[in-house]
Amino acid sequence: MKAPKILPWVAHRTGISEELALKLWRRAAGEAGVMIGCCDSSDYYHLAVERFIDFAEAEGSRTVVHETVGTKTCVSWVYRHQNRISKLNLITVHNVVRLWQANWNDLFGVRRHAA
Repeated sequence: MKAPKILPWVAHRTGISEELALKLWRRAAGEAGVMIGCCDSSDYYHLAVERFIDFAEAEGSRTVVHETVGTKTCVSWVYRHQNRISKLNLITVHNVVRLWQANWNDLFGVRRHAA
């Protein structure tokens, strides 16, 4: 998998070299591949980027911080929060479909056969 386009930016913000950032990306991608099992899903990519940011912050002298007026916002926290919000939408849709299917089955008397 190609390195993400944010790799040089994260390297600069954490105070590490781009070469080290590339090594950390490869490590994060490898670990994500072992954890997820397949290397072409969106869960794999999200986990790889999350792990990369964690490794870069641990290796560097600074956190990935975006300066705003009077406050600091951690990019890794924002990324994780956005990922959780997107998963909540999918969980909600999944639960609604399961409820609809259960009601549909109850309405028409469809019974599941035990295997």
